Amino acid sequence: MSNLSSLFNSPMESGLRSLTLLVAAYPHYYDLERLVIYDYLLVHSGDVENGPKSIHPDTPHRSGEILIKRPIIESGLKNMIAKGLIEARYSSSGITYAATEVSSPFLDSLQAGYTRKIIEIADWVFETFGGYSIEDLKGLVNDKLDVWGGEFVNESIVRGEFYL
Repeated sequence: MSNLSSLFNSPMESGLRSLTLLVAAYPHYYDLERLVIYDYLLVHSGDVENGPKSIHPDTPHRSGEILIKRPIIESGLKNMIAKGLIEARYSSSGITYAATEVSSPFLDSLQAGYTRKIIEIADWVFETFGGYSIEDLKGLVNDKLDVWGGEFVNESIVRGEFYL
């Protein structure tokens, strides 16, 4: 049982979610900041009005995930890059990520119900928020933190720890 529980909210699961988001957005490249927000929207899609049911439970303080998941998502991206499923592009403005030509066939080969659901919700995230600027996404998150179980985030803001 411990092996199974170590997969949830791990770099492996996070990398798979990032991969689904980048396949939905293909051929666009996105930076880590956008992927962190998209990951939250993928996992907690039910927090958005008329969004699909969330794949993870609505836990208290869940909006704090935006603050702590960045290194996990970054590690997941590195795992997927090592397997050739995601590519990184380096420029003077930073690092951006995109799916590769083998990403979609790889996802198509996965049949688990959880995987099929995150692929479906990743499509919804891109269709709903793909046209948002990063400023618009940050505004959405900042406006909704209290609604999305943001007690922890409010404490973090008071302490000056909020990064968005």
